[in-house]
Amino acid sequence: MHIHFVIHEEYEGPGAFLDWVKDHNYSVSMTKLYENNILPTSAEHIDLLIVLGGPQDPITTTDECPYFDAQKEKELILKCILAHKAVIGVCLGAQLIGEALCNAYSHSPEKEFGVWPIHLTDEGKTHPKFKHIENELPVGHWHNDMPGLTPDAIVLATSKGCPRQIIEYSNLVYGLQCHMEFTPEVIELIIANDQESLVRYANHRFVQSAQQLMKYDYTTMNQALYTFLDKLVEEYKQLSDVRPLHHL
Repeated sequence: MHIHFVIHEEYEGPGAFLDWVKDHNYSVSMTKLYENNILPTSAEHIDLLIVLGGPQDPITTTDECPYFDAQKEKELILKCILAHKAVIGVCLGAQLIGEALCNAYSHSPEKEFGVWPIHLTDEGKTHPKFKHIENELPVGHWHNDMPGLTPDAIVLATSKGCPRQIIEYSNLVYGLQCHMEFTPEVIELIIANDQESLVRYANHRFVQSAQQLMKYDYTTMNQALYTFLDKLVEEYKQLSDVRPLHHL
């Protein structure tokens, strides 16, 4: 398995995703956009594409952020989807998946910054890749927006602040508006670079303090992420040679 990460900012790194990659001895490559790395032009050598979050949104222009080109990222995402590769988008990455499939992102009903529970939908409770969550799970959040839905997309988890937390776009393509990859190290970097959001939105009901976030134990959400990833890779290996995606 070869895993490729698209990383928008140094302080929003792969966290638990990278721990999982190392534990399995998978090969890995990264496009660090903040260092002006160039995105891959082909999906050929990618088995799993993971597009991480960032302070940008899908309509941020290159004038506003010179190293962020939403159109090129959407093109790479679509190439991977059409090549029957596994694709995961986190936060901004999830929104870019929806946009790549021609469904615009939108603002979330609530701003969420902190650790808040997600709740599995009826589809999520019986889904083979997510039923291990057992109805609800506290996970990380750092967002104002949420992904668009295709006609066949299935919402597998919601939260009180956002109705689109985990989305299945196909049996190999998933959008995670939430951050199950958060670790103490990642949270420390995010707070150091974006504590302003916690201060600005402190009066919102789904915003926690830096102190609360620094004290939190992220192990359980990381373990839930690992189980999902293992199941996704297992299905990818089974389907990669012969079977088309179930629904797109």
